[in-house]
Amino acid sequence: MDSEFEFELQVCAWAERHWPPAGGDDRPVVVARQLGTGSRRWDTIVLVCDPEGLAARGAFGERRLDSDLLHVVRHAPPTWAWYREALPDPGYPWRYVREAVHRAADRGVIERRKRNGRVQLRRLRPYPDWVERVIAVENKPDLDAAAARALRPQLRHDVALALADEVWVATAEAGGRVEPALLEDIPVEAGILTVVPGDRGADATRVVWRPRTLPAEETGTRILENPAGGGHDTSAARFEYAEPDWKARKRLEIAERAYERGWRSYADSMRPDCRYFELRPRPEVARPYCVAKDCHQTAGECAGSCPAFEPEPPAWRQGEWPVDGGPGAGVKRLLERQRSRRRPGTE
Repeated sequence: MDSEFEFELQVCAWAERHWPPAGGDDRPVVVARQLGTGSRRWDTIVLVCDPEGLAARGAFGERRLDSDLLHVVRHAPPTWAWYREALPDPGYPWRYVREAVHRAADRGVIERRKRNGRVQLRRLRPYPDWVERVIAVENKPDLDAAAARALRPQLRHDVALALADEVWVATAEAGGRVEPALLEDIPVEAGILTVVPGDRGADATRVVWRPRTLPAEETGTRILENPAGGGHDTSAARFEYAEPDWKARKRLEIAERAYERGWRSYADSMRPDCRYFELRPRPEVARPYCVAKDCHQTAGECAGSCPAFEPEPPAWRQGEWPVDGGPGAGVKRLLERQRSRRRPGTE
């Protein structure tokens, strides 16, 4: 395994096909990467979805509904009403709500009209309750004692906040065992999953430690500062409470972003239009490959600032050049088709 980025893609591909690790659950999942809140980003997110709810979510389009749009869509009335009477007080100026009503109508997810100088709205369809569980996975292919100690504060934050229903650490299989010292450094509430590098089959993972289900629907604790530790540190931890309503909104906002992006969105920040970019099929997962560097590059390496970047030759771009032609455009279309198949109702 060349990088943590490669490992992350493998975990995502495996989770999309085989979650949960123990099997026995045929509910659909949506997998995304590098999502979270402003203070915490998770490597991999697995949404366990209600099948009918996920299909109904497709009627609202492939693009995410941001927090303002969710406020409008979830509370839009079944009959025409003035938006300020129909929607709950948002806690911020109503002019932003009015803008969100117009955006929602322009996207075709609600209906809008103007009567007597007032903007009215009504829903086209109810927004479904499509997310049943949110699973957060931290990917650490080389999980040694130092990495486990460095990861501990992040996992404690996740467990205390309980924004996800489960928290996992995924690491590469090494010798068939995990050192006991690593188990001591990782919070007992977090699960540990070992992954066989280069394999996305049903037996590619082994559960070393099962996670506890976190109280995602209850008040959480947001840790702001922890004592540094040691015999001379008498400082107290600083924290604040996260109310259940705030957590429910954040979970849904994360789910919407995951629904839009999926885990194949890495091509959006890379340069598949470079002549040296390839998407090489592998038994475990198709991964980006740089011919110039002779390696599976990371998203950070594959950018416009790369000194080896060279645009595709025009001769490579066949058919309706330059809109639809070229290998780079083909890579993006392929990944988008694969992403769309994981979002029922959008095809």
